Amino acid sequence: MKGAVNYQDFEKLDIRAGKVLTASCPEWSEKLIRYEMDFGEELGKRVLFSGIRKWYTPEDLIGKIMPVIVNMEPKKMGDEESQGMTIMIDGEEGPKLIYLDDKIVLGTVIR
Repeated sequence: MKGAVNYQDFEKLDIRAGKVLTASCPEWSEKLIRYEMDFGEELGKRVLFSGIRKWYTPEDLIGKIMPVIVNMEPKKMGDEESQGMTIMIDGEEGPKLIYLDDKIVLGTVIR
């Protein structure tokens, strides 16, 4: 278990529901999947990268609504930046994506 955090630390995270619109495998990486997500009217669309290519295909992600930390500092990935971090379960056989109900309004805050 990691060290304890207080509520003020947790409160800094902005976790939102986003829907994957497109996904692809960048030619320059064997590990990453690049995907564009829609976070609704307030945040709009963002590009994210995740090192999940060993366990998922781009087609597995398209249309899925997932929880994402949207206020992470952008991280350079190839010629682009990853603009968030998708929350996943650390499974015994690799990461497990968390899918949210498809009726959730995009951009909804997750607490």
